[in-house]
Amino acid sequence: MEHDKLHEECGLIGIWTDQHHAIGEKLYDGLISLQHRGQESAGIAVNQYGQIVQYKNVGLVNEVFDEDRINSLAGSLGVGHVRYSTTGRPDRRNAQPLVTTFKGGQMALAHNGNLVNAKQLRDELIDDGYTFETALDTEVITRLIAKLYQGDMAETIQQVCSVVQGAYALVLMVGEVLYGIRDPYGLRPLVLGKTPEGEWVLASETATLDLLGADLIRDLAKGEIVEIKQGEMRSWMFDDTKPQAFCSFEFVYFARPDSIVEGKTVLSVRKQLGAILASYDDDTYDLVAPVPDSGIAAAIGYSHAAKIPYTTVLMKNKYIGRTFLNPTQEQRDRALRLKLNVQREEVFGKRIVLVDDSIVRGTTMKKLIHQLKAAGAKEVHVRISSPPVIHACHFGIDTPTNKSLIGAQMTHAEICRHIGADSLKFLEIRDMLRATGMEKALCKACFDGKYPMAVPKTADKFVFEKEI
Repeated sequence: MEHDKLHEECGLIGIWTDQHHAIGEKLYDGLISLQHRGQESAGIAVNQYGQIVQYKNVGLVNEVFDEDRINSLAGSLGVGHVRYSTTGRPDRRNAQPLVTTFKGGQMALAHNGNLVNAKQLRDELIDDGYTFETALDTEVITRLIAKLYQGDMAETIQQVCSVVQGAYALVLMVGEVLYGIRDPYGLRPLVLGKTPEGEWVLASETATLDLLGADLIRDLAKGEIVEIKQGEMRSWMFDDTKPQAFCSFEFVYFARPDSIVEGKTVLSVRKQLGAILASYDDDTYDLVAPVPDSGIAAAIGYSHAAKIPYTTVLMKNKYIGRTFLNPTQEQRDRALRLKLNVQREEVFGKRIVLVDDSIVRGTTMKKLIHQLKAAGAKEVHVRISSPPVIHACHFGIDTPTNKSLIGAQMTHAEICRHIGADSLKFLEIRDMLRATGMEKALCKACFDGKYPMAVPKTADKFVFEKEI
């Protein structure tokens, strides 16, 4: 994803075992495998002899947890969360999981997604006397569980799911029971796996199952609740009436290339996106290069299809810290210079195809093209492996308001001139759908404005830059 993009995607993990052991280490490893989905905060909660013990804080997973902290999180089951928010400055209070005591005991909830009716529900709960400690719509869910619980947790979860609207994948721990829940549209991913030793794993991506030695059983279905209790798994549907609307950006950007998403290998889909892009071009070029790391797979696909050499021309310094918190444009420009450097000998005098997965505001792409041409590139032709983003997302990808989206404000030709490219081509929506094989099962609202459900009017809000 182009470096000035914004998102609020999160990563979830839940593990159930039949004995008290060092489960914190496994949850930690799982969160490391999901770090790409959230880099603002990390947290783990475990059931430790009937009591939930938790630690969470702002930072990357390896910044939040040291060896002593991990060792203190022993237990029989637990949940973990990594968060990437753009709705305000990092705050430990907004880190997850959220741990709450209610009349049914203790619960720990981790949530990926965004509720479109969170404000309405929060106001109603406040009127009923409930207080809130965070700015998270996740806390709305925990308060609803506390309000509606009458002794049957499975029934309570179904009641809550009938009230909340929007995108949500949930991993919930109540006592010694682990739940996985997916919204009726299946907007956010959640998979179920099991190790040969009998441990159950819920996670946002199959790459986490691979790391933990768990076999993939299946994706949770849209509108499904999975309960893992005393080593047994049961599931039921709370709503099977909605059409699937899986987030297309999971294929375009969010998921790891080595994950399997809805039965599709992400790497193969992204290569196919790039190959289709190549079919749009009749001209020949000297080399194909990716914007690291988001454009790599599509650039490889383009290169193979077009039979043009693939070369890395932008070298990324992986040891520079996160930059999405940098408050001024000058600081963000400096961060870009620190993170990416041009291989001058590779670009001098060359006609380059520069591939990335998407453009939101165009500011970073403009800087990259300037750097390439300053290093002697003869031409830079930009190819984007997704359609133009022209509508705001309300389901967990915190794209800016429509007026901040370059695709909503400029024509393709105007964008091309603005970023300084010699040509610019985006993938067509129909071709993106064809590459995923999910023509009738993807949410593509950010591209065409056709939301799967009613959404609130977009309001301007403070946002800060996505990490590069």
